[in-house]
Amino acid sequence: MINGLAFALCTWFGLGKMPKAPGSWGSLGALPFAWLLQGWGGWPALAIALGLICLLSLWAVAIYLRNWPGDDPGEIVIDEVAGQWLVLLFVPQDWLLYALGFVVFRVLDISKPWPASWADSRLHGPKGILLDDLLAAVYGCLIMVGVQRMLA
Repeated sequence: MINGLAFALCTWFGLGKMPKAPGSWGSLGALPFAWLLQGWGGWPALAIALGLICLLSLWAVAIYLRNWPGDDPGEIVIDEVAGQWLVLLFVPQDWLLYALGFVVFRVLDISKPWPASWADSRLHGPKGILLDDLLAAVYGCLIMVGVQRMLA
């Protein structure tokens, strides 16, 4: 049962097993949860959920890697969920801004600007899998805050 829960979380309920672009599917699957969390409790609710998903991901990825070996299997997308939520942390519930946040995060997650590239190449295991996405997402969060200020 624990392995099944870890698998479900790591693949974000199976989205990571999609045949093409699992990271994009994981990021896309993060959007409705972010929307609901922000609607329920604003950015503080999303921030708490982000902290919890980071902790859960460390646990779940460790179990996943023990049972399904690999350095950073593509089907693990819980890190994309955490990164996507960080990008959207201060974004109001607006479909256009959510869509832009999705694109911004995917570009940054794929291109891995420093220090995300450093974390991706140097850190291994659950911390490395999570940290490179979070570091890329910090840039995304700053970009989205800047976009909102420009629009205000």
